Amino acid sequence: MTQTIKEKVRTFIIDNFLFGDTSYELGDTASLIENDVVDSTGILELVAFIEDQFGIAMTDADIVPANLDSLARIAAFIEVKAVPVTA
Repeated sequence: MTQTIKEKVRTFIIDNFLFGDTSYELGDTASLIENDVVDSTGILELVAFIEDQFGIAMTDADIVPANLDSLARIAAFIEVKAVPVTA
């Protein structure tokens, strides 16, 4: 499941922030913010994509670099949030 999530997010980032430039080396752990791939407006677009694509309602506390600064972090965040919690 992780690879599918990563690939969906990677495709979204390439299409929306790199304007389809598939030659850009987008590593799984590379910082999207430090490498100027996304800015604050881009983060909001990414949040909207995650909510729409994966059915996750994100709170303000979720919108932090620890969850959204790389493909690996985004995929891990989505996997945790997408898993139903049983009490």
